[in-house]
Amino acid sequence: MDWDKLRIFHAVADAGSLTHAGDVLHLSQSAVSRQIRALEDSLGTTLFHRHARGLILTEQGELLFDATSSMVRKLDTTAARIRDSEEEVFGELKVTTTTGFGTMWLVPRLAKLYERYPDLKIDLMLEERVLDLPMREADVAIRMKEPAQQDLIRRRLLNIRMRLYASPEYLERMGTPHTIEDLRQHRLICQSPQTPQVSSGAVLVQTLLTHNMTSMLMVNNYFGVLQGVINHVGIGVLPDYLTADFPQLTRVLPEIESGEVPVFLAFPEELRTSRRVSAFRDFVLEEIQSIRKLQNETDS
Repeated sequence: MDWDKLRIFHAVADAGSLTHAGDVLHLSQSAVSRQIRALEDSLGTTLFHRHARGLILTEQGELLFDATSSMVRKLDTTAARIRDSEEEVFGELKVTTTTGFGTMWLVPRLAKLYERYPDLKIDLMLEERVLDLPMREADVAIRMKEPAQQDLIRRRLLNIRMRLYASPEYLERMGTPHTIEDLRQHRLICQSPQTPQVSSGAVLVQTLLTHNMTSMLMVNNYFGVLQGVINHVGIGVLPDYLTADFPQLTRVLPEIESGEVPVFLAFPEELRTSRRVSAFRDFVLEEIQSIRKLQNETDS
């Protein structure tokens, strides 16, 4: 089969439109249409159903699209390996992690990474959905549980717990609770137990809610909870790794905390030799070590 025609077919199937595919390929709609018709003629089958809403793959088209998608992933991986030299780190790196960890911990540290590798291009995807690394939805993932997918290299970064924190200004104004019952006199800031989050955090919040809090602020991610705490809105449920960057936070009711939450970094086996992945992994591990050192100094 003609590689050019397959490339054009893949772009059309991905875009669902001759016009959009033409824009991506810098070809006219008529040129794209001719190539698709030629490919269909060479295969002796119809690859698309045409209708007013666009193009839909036929059964035969789906089979071919699966094959071209696999080819594209392999070509992307090969191109990444070729671009990565032994001495330089550059090009695109797709990283995924949760909204809370990404906004509160990772993004504030990326300036250091860019100082080392100014030509690195990071595509950071912050969401609770677990992206499929073997299918190359992302190159590297930092997740709050051990990945279940096969063919991944994984490394436990640290263990965290959800705890109660407040600002000194809030506690000076409203007083410090000494028992869990005292929390009813305060405003609790947390995520709803039904919001996608680590299960230990949801369990802790559910336990606190059984004490009939009189005033609450629920936010759908930990970054919003943090903003409420540092702006003296109330007492928030937050991950303990924040104490390294927000030493002004005061822990409230130290006996109350969630179960341990493991944090893992993972990437596909096929990216084992990627310089971009190695550079990012080493950077994250260095930053984690600095947190542990600070926590040990605080504890001592």
